[in-house]
Amino acid sequence: MFVGIDVGGTTTNAALVDGSRVVKTAIGPTDHQEILGSLLRTMDRLIEGVDVERIERVVLSTTLITNLIAEGKADRVGLVLIPGPGVNPRDYRFRTEPVILDGAVDYRGREIAPLRDDQIRAAAQSLADQGYRKVAVVGKFCQRNHEHEMHVKEVFSKAAPAIEVEMGHRVSGRLNFPRRAATTMLTLATRDHYRRFAEQAERAMRQRGIKAPIYILKADGGTLPLDKSLDRPVETIFSGPAASVMGVMALTPEGQTSVVIDIGGTTTDLALILSGKPLLSSRGAKIEDMLTHVRAFAVRSIGIGGDSVVRVSDGEITVGPDRAGPAFALGGPEPTPTDALMVLGLTNLGEITLARKGIGIIASTLGCSTEDAARMIVDTVVDRIVDTVNMMFLEWEQEPAYRIWELLQRTKARPQNVVGVGGASPPLVPLVAKRLNALAIIPEHAPVANAIGAAVARPTMTLSLRIDTERGMYTVEEDGTLGEAKGRNLSLEGAQEMARQLLRERAERLGIQDYADEAEVVDSEVFNMVRGWSTVGKLIDVRMEIPAGIITSWRGEHGS
Repeated sequence: MFVGIDVGGTTTNAALVDGSRVVKTAIGPTDHQEILGSLLRTMDRLIEGVDVERIERVVLSTTLITNLIAEGKADRVGLVLIPGPGVNPRDYRFRTEPVILDGAVDYRGREIAPLRDDQIRAAAQSLADQGYRKVAVVGKFCQRNHEHEMHVKEVFSKAAPAIEVEMGHRVSGRLNFPRRAATTMLTLATRDHYRRFAEQAERAMRQRGIKAPIYILKADGGTLPLDKSLDRPVETIFSGPAASVMGVMALTPEGQTSVVIDIGGTTTDLALILSGKPLLSSRGAKIEDMLTHVRAFAVRSIGIGGDSVVRVSDGEITVGPDRAGPAFALGGPEPTPTDALMVLGLTNLGEITLARKGIGIIASTLGCSTEDAARMIVDTVVDRIVDTVNMMFLEWEQEPAYRIWELLQRTKARPQNVVGVGGASPPLVPLVAKRLNALAIIPEHAPVANAIGAAVARPTMTLSLRIDTERGMYTVEEDGTLGEAKGRNLSLEGAQEMARQLLRERAERLGIQDYADEAEVVDSEVFNMVRGWSTVGKLIDVRMEIPAGIITSWRGEHGS
């Protein structure tokens, strides 16, 4: 049996899956001041009366990292950059003023300007005097030669031993200097908090007699063993939207093209599945105003949900983005869309007399009937979701994966299915689908689809290999690994086999080797380097991935 637990903005959902069946579900409130407690209380309801010895796997999806960053509770991090020529890092939007060091490495990893130790020592002392205890050190192209970043860390360890230093090449080896810097900062800012959460979660599971391995759901819909995720906390941001996408993939037939709408109590998350494959953001996750190297689905969250506060401003209805508590019908302090749905007979969640009283406040302000006010509230919610879906399709069309799909399908994707998950979806999604001329689908177990998606998601992994045959070196972008590559005449096929072997080895280190054989080449190219009239070597790039998907044991009756 597998367990999935999704800590959402309003509720925490849990599901117990056995083979291709959902055996049991549980839903509880989310306390943002005590995320672990919310998770464990819902877990306890789920496993009550269950033989925990039969649980083989536990997958967690949590808002922890999202909340830390959004609420400004992440650790303070200083930033040291080695940009080299042609770059002005002060044009980038970092949350702190970066310290700039001399020194440079070129795009092939060759040193073209040395570091200055006196400058590094001065930077260490200045940051220590400012009270920094964590510092990110990131060099442009240092993923292709680690020496500068490693030397800065070594000098810092002597000049300011109280400062913890993280190097950019250890966090990401991908190109794009500012994104690597942002990802490194966010990793260092959240890592200690995440580590405490992970250790407490594992200890609590063991205390409950659960001996099964524990995984975390990443932003790209893949799972990673909890203990292997400790150095990669920001990969778990946006795991909620990822869980909803995986839930739709689990609960609907394979190969379909669908808009996913997850309507919760506080927010609505939107995503797109093209012919059974979730659309990934080519730019990486955007965390507030910073672009990062975190692989994530192309999603959009809007501040409107079943518990959003309804107000009247200048004679117009507004909904959200804030939430003051549960619906008026459930004893909350403000009228909400859930109350409007109750008045219209579209849901029975709560006490109808309270719902009418709450919407009556809005009706009195507008000078209309309670039913008319309820209709206007629901129309406002539907309008907002439909407008966002249409706007997102314009954005999605810029994604490379969308363009490839469009070329293969010879058609533009437009909402054919609108699949609703989340507690507020059943009454609202049919209204949204009608406006989009699409088929509305509310799968069984829609309120806990996120937890099911987490429970049955399989691991994902990407490995991007660059080989410089003239230098006889290779680099792996994802973790900054450097190694020796022999043979100037290495073929593209040989490079792909090398990438496959490196992926298998990395998958084994991360404990996700079971799906390594399903990795596929998604991009490859060869660039011949010519000097004079002779080819002196090649630059070969190969990118492979284990794509997001559902574990084999679930598919059974759900696979057709």
